[in-house]
Amino acid sequence: MKHALLIIDHGSKLDAANDMIFDVVNTVQRINPSLIVVGCHMELASPTIEDGFKDCVNQGAEFITVQPFMLSPGRHSTSDIPNMVKDISKKYPSINYKMQPHFGTHHKIAEIILESL
Repeated sequence: MKHALLIIDHGSKLDAANDMIFDVVNTVQRINPSLIVVGCHMELASPTIEDGFKDCVNQGAEFITVQPFMLSPGRHSTSDIPNMVKDISKKYPSINYKMQPHFGTHHKIAEIILESL
């Protein structure tokens, strides 16, 4: 089964902020070249979540893991994004997906903070 990872950030009016998700996508893709990795934005910029989901499908994904690129359990990561993905997925009934939670207090975040010292 061909697996995809759809990474979703908030989106911004600033191009530099929007471009960051694609740096993350490229890094993940280099680490796992067999995985389809797509980045998109919840709002304010393209590609949209719908564009990202469609891109995964067009690249042959049969299963999509959806990862909000967010730290906290705010409305976007707990409600908005899951609801948007649920609605979009109805257009692709043969594609299964799994929603991942926000990153929260994962120990790797602490490691990243400590690395910066």
